[in-house]
Amino acid sequence: MTHHPASALLTAALATAARGWPVIPLRPGSKVSALHGETRCPGTGDCADRHAKPEQRATINPDRIRAAWAAGAFNVGLATGPAGLVVIDLDAPKPSDPPGTLHGREILHNLCTSLGETLPDTHTVATPSGGLHLYFTAPPGTKIRSNQDILGRHIDHRAWGGYVAAPGSTLPAGRYEISDARPPAPLPDWMHTRLTAPPRIKAVPLHPHTPQAATGRRAAYAAAALRNETANVESAAEGGRNKALVRAARALGRLIASGDLDRTEVEQALSWGAEAAGLKPYEYRSAITSALNWSIANNPSSRATA
Repeated sequence: MTHHPASALLTAALATAARGWPVIPLRPGSKVSALHGETRCPGTGDCADRHAKPEQRATINPDRIRAAWAAGAFNVGLATGPAGLVVIDLDAPKPSDPPGTLHGREILHNLCTSLGETLPDTHTVATPSGGLHLYFTAPPGTKIRSNQDILGRHIDHRAWGGYVAAPGSTLPAGRYEISDARPPAPLPDWMHTRLTAPPRIKAVPLHPHTPQAATGRRAAYAAAALRNETANVESAAEGGRNKALVRAARALGRLIASGDLDRTEVEQALSWGAEAAGLKPYEYRSAITSALNWSIANNPSSRATA
């Protein structure tokens, strides 16, 4: 008998499904789906018409669950989208994180404080790595997509297009355990708004003929500046990426103020360079906005609005 027998995991899968939350098998001791991928799809069963993704094959049918878990001690994946859930995943700092890195729980608390919002008590699962899964019901008629870092570093959310390991699942570091058994609370309106709002700044590769609105020597200078500053951000080494981004944004902000560059084009190009350098949206978006605003406001020839 293993430390976590298949019967216990089957019980966990059935208990999750009994709440109306569809499940899939995950590899034993892992968070990776045990279902076949598209390249190895047999074209039968759920995939008879075309390959079905894990959340499309998730089920609450007890007979199907028993048949699946009879094959092994699979962990339990909860398909959040079909379950009507949004799970906020608060990660603990990793050993590779810089000293002083906050837990996702603390980052979310600080966000709530800064917005003057409160977070309701809700169904909560403790993860083996020291993190927390906060379960919320999704607003009716919405389809929130899984993503990461929208609410801050070390905060992911799982909804459509994702899944979480359900209580009872085990990893080498330990077991997923319910720490608050109350029913999931509705997703707060303010959180729904932040999770579904399109990013104001998008990362778009630099067009080779930018800027398009002007011609002549001044336009050529502006285009070269945009290319060079974007390249500087893209090639910045770890530890100097944010500094390079702020420096580039302040330099280009002067050209926005003078009317030689379009702000949206600058934001998109710098975002592309920042992502290529390894920065995440939560790291570069506010830095770009702040640096451009500062540069435009402090340029004496400013003809643009921040």
